[in-house]
Amino acid sequence: MSEKHPTPTREDHDDFCTTEKWDLVRGSTGKPVTHHRTYELGLWDGRILRTRISRPIDRTDYSARMWAHILRQQLEVTPNEFWSCARDSVVPDRGAPEIVAPRKTVPLHLVRELSRLGVAEEKILTLDAAGAAQLYADLLAG
Repeated sequence: MSEKHPTPTREDHDDFCTTEKWDLVRGSTGKPVTHHRTYELGLWDGRILRTRISRPIDRTDYSARMWAHILRQQLEVTPNEFWSCARDSVVPDRGAPEIVAPRKTVPLHLVRELSRLGVAEEKILTLDAAGAAQLYADLLAG
């Protein structure tokens, strides 16, 4: 079930693009396009979304049919996502993969030697190469 939302305006559309940090498209002279305010958003998967807001950017309402087209084809968001962004500054989740920090690695020969000396695998996995080498040296010396 969808929430009841106000009738969207050109100003709401502009607020959405500004909040999500869409880029304002410039013409060949380097100045903003004058007949429409045009925005682009590069997505993580290489696609580029593009939307246009007719001037003047004011409280003029969009028709329901036009608005459905803008949401679906240009912005690619649901009405709830749009209003959360435009009104509450909640940027839509565009499905970008989560960046996972690389794990610290220990050379296999050190893992084997530490295991042979009785060091638990859980402990070895918390070390980086330098730490594993130091532990190995300490165990041999001690």
